Amino acid sequence: MTSRSTPSPASSSAPASRRPVRRLTARGREEPHRVATPLELFFDLCFVVAVAQAGRQLVHAVAEAHAAEGILNYALVFFAIWWAWMNFTWFASAYDNDDVLYRVVTLVQIGGVLVLAAGIPQAFEENDFLFVFLGYVVMRLAMAVQWLRAARATEGAERTTALRYVGGVLLCQIGWLGLVLFPGPARLWVYLVMVVAELCVPLYAEKNRPTTWHPHHIAERYGLFTIIVLGETIAAATVAVKSGADENAAWGDLLPIAAGGLLIVFSAWWIYFVVPIHGRLRSNRESFVWGYGHYLIFSSAAAIGAGLEVTVEQVVGKAHISTLSASAAVTLPTALFLLTVWALHARHFKVGIADQLVLPTAALLVICCTFLGHWAVLAAGVVSALAVVTGVTLTARRTAQEHEARASGAAV
Repeated sequence: MTSRSTPSPASSSAPASRRPVRRLTARGREEPHRVATPLELFFDLCFVVAVAQAGRQLVHAVAEAHAAEGILNYALVFFAIWWAWMNFTWFASAYDNDDVLYRVVTLVQIGGVLVLAAGIPQAFEENDFLFVFLGYVVMRLAMAVQWLRAARATEGAERTTALRYVGGVLLCQIGWLGLVLFPGPARLWVYLVMVVAELCVPLYAEKNRPTTWHPHHIAERYGLFTIIVLGETIAAATVAVKSGADENAAWGDLLPIAAGGLLIVFSAWWIYFVVPIHGRLRSNRESFVWGYGHYLIFSSAAAIGAGLEVTVEQVVGKAHISTLSASAAVTLPTALFLLTVWALHARHFKVGIADQLVLPTAALLVICCTFLGHWAVLAAGVVSALAVVTGVTLTARRTAQEHEARASGAAV
């Protein structure tokens, strides 16, 4: 589905009027100088509080040899965080008018994610999702209010899109009640069904009239959240290494983990930002796959930090798991990150088989590093760094060849 929506001149830029409450009309997809706002950055930082809570609880679950249950709860909770963040991000890209009411409703969403974050330990430890559910409902009801404002200010197909969002969001909240009301074994099925339902809401709402999200703005917003999550990963790993050193002083074992963790995070940043993805976000068909796929990018990036904490706890004797399991807690999410970044956008900018194979091969080698004992994290970091070096080398060689070809053509 390609985008055919063309906003009117009056709606192609931020409203000129500075009244406290203004019509929530669409902004233009070609609007120049569209960048993230201070409110959006504040929104992201507050959401990372919930990401940090989910990561910390994943550490406890894996360290206590409850990896399967911990990963399931992590996936469920992270979906709630990511989906609320993503829905707001795309809505803001199309409709942010920065009036007082818009700001207040956005702050309500922030309050909702803080409630959700407070309920994450209870969800992991007791399978009690009440506060997670309440926080999610607050965020989603606030999102429905924003769509109602958009529906009131528009007409025709654009109004239909907004009302479909309202209906879809509200119906899904009823379905999520199953996490609170149904017994434990049935919750997994509730989760799977509701994830599919949530993912279908934007597909249905925008099938006739896409919203006027801004490609540069969306690419920047996703990039900024990736940076924040990677920063949280470094912070979590730093705290883990410091606490481990304070209690055990096992620097010979901790330094390889710290060095390998830094190499992994630095490489993850480089690999993600090496390509200008905004040029490929031309239609909903492309953007939906790219946007949805970031669930795996964000969750795996955060899980790397949790894995580094697990590895430190295993080294100092706090985790009741094997070295192999602790190593896998780092290598598996790292491999998933590499593969997902390659699949979503890096592969579109690779030329030739050698270029295309760099990240998939690196992901496979990172998995193999799992079996290297206490050197697994450092080895995974070296492999990730080598993937970056290889990519840079291939790009430089291709650029030089293209330059030589142009020079030869000019000479002829």
